[in-house]
Amino acid sequence: MKISFSLSKHFLFPILVMPFLMIHSVSSLNLTNEYLNHKCLLDQGKYNSGSEYEDNLNRLFRKVSSDAYAVIGFTHTSIGTSTPNFLTITLQCRGDSIGSKCHTCADTAILEFRKRCSRNKGGIIWYDQCFLYISTIGEETPYRINYKDIFSMHNHNNVRGDVKIFTKRAMDFFSELILKVEKHVYDGLGLIFYAAGEKKLGKNKLYAMVQCIGLTLDCKSCLTWSIKKLFENGNIKQGARVLGTNCDVRYELYPFLRS
Repeated sequence: MKISFSLSKHFLFPILVMPFLMIHSVSSLNLTNEYLNHKCLLDQGKYNSGSEYEDNLNRLFRKVSSDAYAVIGFTHTSIGTSTPNFLTITLQCRGDSIGSKCHTCADTAILEFRKRCSRNKGGIIWYDQCFLYISTIGEETPYRINYKDIFSMHNHNNVRGDVKIFTKRAMDFFSELILKVEKHVYDGLGLIFYAAGEKKLGKNKLYAMVQCIGLTLDCKSCLTWSIKKLFENGNIKQGARVLGTNCDVRYELYPFLRS
């Protein structure tokens, strides 16, 4: 999907119930692990080479790289008792990218974070299959929705035909996925707040995905807000995605190919 970035006015830096439609498990249309965006948290300062903070950061990165979290695609870990050496790391993999894909994405994100936010104490980096969040602020869990660190991506092409009907059907489809996301359990090991599906719209298919990180306080509210961002201003594209540190929503319209 060719994309362009759109930043909300809140940013500091520069996610249908039709009885005859069936939802089934699908993988993302994008099977690669593309870099999407990053944000260095400049207000959290920088660390010095050889400092205790650098040692703590390296210890947590090693833990993330070797942890068994990949079975559910989520980990949240911290180290240190007080500033200036406290930090916390959150890693969330996409619901269809657990296991080895999750580990690969985590390793890539750590490597690129070091390059793109060199010596920064905090930052966020998003990939298609995961995102990594490093912070010196010990937030209470579960997390409240962070409306500040969010960005959107859009396909360059507009939806053809009746935009209002498409938007209504897409929004209804997202509503059904939200109902499914709260019920998905992976092998009894814990909730994976993820759902995806496809449906036929005339000569096209609509793919949609919703996901929250494992510690989001109000997953439904986060998804609902992000979905509205996909369709705001009436400029409806053939694909769009909204990502943040709490949730991730995406849709893409593509030609229906008969088997």
